[in-house]
Amino acid sequence: MNSIEVKNVSVKYIIGDFKDIGIKEYLIKKFKGEMVIKGKWALKNISFAVEQGDLLGIIGSNGSGKSTILKVLAGIMPPTEGSVSVNGKIAPLLELGAGFDTDLTVRENIFLRGAMLGYTKKFIMDKYPEIIEFSELKDYEDVAFRRLSSGMKSKLAFSLASMVHPDILVLDEVLSVGDIAFQKKSSQKMKELIYSGITTILVSHSMSQIRSICNKVLWIEQGEMMGIGNTKEICDKYEKYMSYK
Repeated sequence: MNSIEVKNVSVKYIIGDFKDIGIKEYLIKKFKGEMVIKGKWALKNISFAVEQGDLLGIIGSNGSGKSTILKVLAGIMPPTEGSVSVNGKIAPLLELGAGFDTDLTVRENIFLRGAMLGYTKKFIMDKYPEIIEFSELKDYEDVAFRRLSSGMKSKLAFSLASMVHPDILVLDEVLSVGDIAFQKKSSQKMKELIYSGITTILVSHSMSQIRSICNKVLWIEQGEMMGIGNTKEICDKYEKYMSYK
């Protein structure tokens, strides 16, 4: 059974800065046919399926569209063309620092962010001690979020996000947050979730990480699908390609 099916997905970004053009000038230029809107295809005709229990790694050089396809899968960004079918509850761990109120305390943000992620108040209250302990922020519960270091913010975000138990987990470079000790702890937490049988999609620049935990790999380069299949085979082809760049 497929957890995710992607059919002929393309995403086009609009390029242009219209901040210096007033609405009147915009309408006049549009009426005269003088308004030229340029676009760039971030993804072009991507098709693949992810079966239940798969751990799919997505690789590619910088700017190739890896994060874009994750946003499409998570429902954050609609495709310009094509379709995506998702069977089950999906939990995206993409931008860990998003969704927090900088003026609220750590404690208040845990309940706010938890509600945004769909948790009940009772669930958050029950999990609160675990979240605080895991995030290593016991001494910062009443400190405003804006006063935390970037590493502390990432720890809190990761601790909250990793408490979900979805059918599909979507990860974008989140196993490298915090210091070395926390990275080891967060990686272990993710492995527990991943190997619990849920479907997982992981974007990572760490080829050793991709090789060690993924059972199949999708390679996207400059928005185009270069291949999908056996982890060793696709990773070998990618590394050979990159050695000639």
